[in-house]
Order: sequence, then structure tokens, then C-alpha cells
Amino acid sequence: MAAASYHTPRLLPALALLSLGALLAVALSVSTGSVAISTAELWAVLRGGGEPLHHTLIFDLRLPRSLAAFATGGLLAVAGALMQVLLRNPLADPYVLGLSGGAAVGALSAMLLGLGSAAVSGSAFIGAIVSAITVFGLAHGTGSWTPTRLLLTGVVIAAGWGAVVTFMLAIAPTESLPGMLFWLMGDLAYARSPWPALTTLLALSLLLLPLGRSLNAMARGPLQAAALGVAVKPMEWSIYIAASLLTALAVTTAGSIGFVGLVVPHMLRLMLGNDQRLILPACALAGGALLTLADTLARTIIAPEQLPVGVITALLGVPTFLLLLYRSR
Repeated sequence: MAAASYHTPRLLPALALLSLGALLAVALSVSTGSVAISTAELWAVLRGGGEPLHHTLIFDLRLPRSLAAFATGGLLAVAGALMQVLLRNPLADPYVLGLSGGAAVGALSAMLLGLGSAAVSGSAFIGAIVSAITVFGLAHGTGSWTPTRLLLTGVVIAAGWGAVVTFMLAIAPTESLPGMLFWLMGDLAYARSPWPALTTLLALSLLLLPLGRSLNAMARGPLQAAALGVAVKPMEWSIYIAASLLTALAVTTAGSIGFVGLVVPHMLRLMLGNDQRLILPACALAGGALLTLADTLARTIIAPEQLPVGVITALLGVPTFLLLLYRSR
């Protein structure tokens, strides 16, 4: 991928517009549901007044879920952008190296054992980290690794995790299958506290910003990056670890949600160029807003029933990505 030039005057307007869109997405999410809340009623609650019912709906039910959706979308989009830089492939996504498969095996194992939601989340996180370590260790071997070797190793490991997941679904009790399938499709209905994911998203985004120039050099290839003074191997390790951590937290929060980490970075690069100092914060905002809107649609489109949010992202992501590919021919 070629790195585009960086235009500072474009940075603040783009991020301001995306920030406004993210705020509007969260506001729409907390206002929409079985009990509609108007803008005036929402403002009254935020100022400390309003009806007790609205206060309970917003702060106890809708806002935590909306923030969890925003954090998950931001984590996936930033992780996707990093993986595309690492592999120098605009079609890479956070799950390309098998992290979602490892997380799925961990989460489904906890479900089969009848453990609680905290144990399911913890097992998913451990499974994702184990998968990341396995893929990178096998791809590195006794020598150095290449993007192609890393990608092929990830594909093979992902296929292995997929076989294990299929076996677990085949032997699972009938009463456990709905919850397991919803987790595999991505579901925010049982998302726990959004603050670990939000805090990690903010912290890593701030830590990555000073590395924007190095990431731009990495996007040109290792030889060009080394010629520009970048320590290539430590940077590759840093990118992989950051992307793995972001993906693991996203999967732990909401299960396996597809297309966000693929479509959002690709779309923003077509619109804003390929400067990572702009793309990474833009991915955090746009990915969060997209998944928040998708979750709002998932819980309202067939209300009172709810769809897994992964179904909505797939329905929106496939035609969107095909359109982006067509426009970028």
C-alpha cells in the first residue's frame, strides 16, 4: 500500500465531523427502543432531571450497551487498519490470523461447562491471545517471518479453530445452542461493562498517534521503512501485539462481529488517503459509530425480538464493500 501525503488542515475538520457523527449515533441509540425518548427528554435526563423511567432506561440499560457497541466497533476498525499496515494488504481484517476462532473455542468451552458470563468473556480473551501467540510463533519459526507466511499460518490456524467450533456445536446440548450461535454471530445483548474496552481503545489510540510516521513508512514496505530509519522488527511486533489485543478485547465484549474491521479502514482510506495519523483516530470514531448504529437497528428492526448485531454488519458490509471495490477499480 502506498502512503499518501499528510495534510494537517484536513485532520481537524475530518475528526470533528466524525466525532459529531459518533455523538449522534450514541444519542440515537439511547433514544431508540420500546420506549422512545425525545431529544428534549434525553437532554433533561443528562442534566440530572427527567422522569425516573427515562433515567433508568438510559443509564442502566441503553447507554452501557451503546458504549459497548461503540468501543467494540472502534477496536475492530483500528485493529483492521493495523493489520492492513502489517500485512500490506488492504483486504486484511482483524480476524484474518485466527483470533476470532481461538476466542470462539474459549467462549464455547465455558458455555459447555455451564460457566457464567464473566468466565465466558475471560475464556474468549484467553483463547484469542493463545491463537495470536500460536500464529506468530509458527509463522516466525527459527527464522524471520514474511507477511505471506504470517497470513498463510493464520488461515491454517483459523481453519483448525473452525473445525473445533463445529465439533463443539455438534456435541452441545440443545438448550445451549442458541446462546452459542448468538455469540458466534456477534451479540451485544449480554455485553458486560464497556469501560475496559473504551479505556483500552482510548489508551492505544493515543499511544499509536506518535507512531504515525513510522506506520506510514511501514505501509511502504520493510526496505523503505528501514531506509527511513524505522526499526522494522520491533515495529512489526508492536503492530501485531496492538492489533491482537484490540481484537481480543472486541471479541471478548461482543463476540465475533465481522466486516467492521475490513470495511471501515478501507472506506476511510478511499476518502481520506492513507496517512495513519489521520486513519487510526478516524477508524476509532467511524467504527464505533457504525457498530452503534448497527446495534440500534439489530434491537429495533423486529422488536421486541433482537437480532445478533453481526447479522446487521454482514448485511450492510457485503454490499458496501463490493461498492467500494467497484468505485476503486
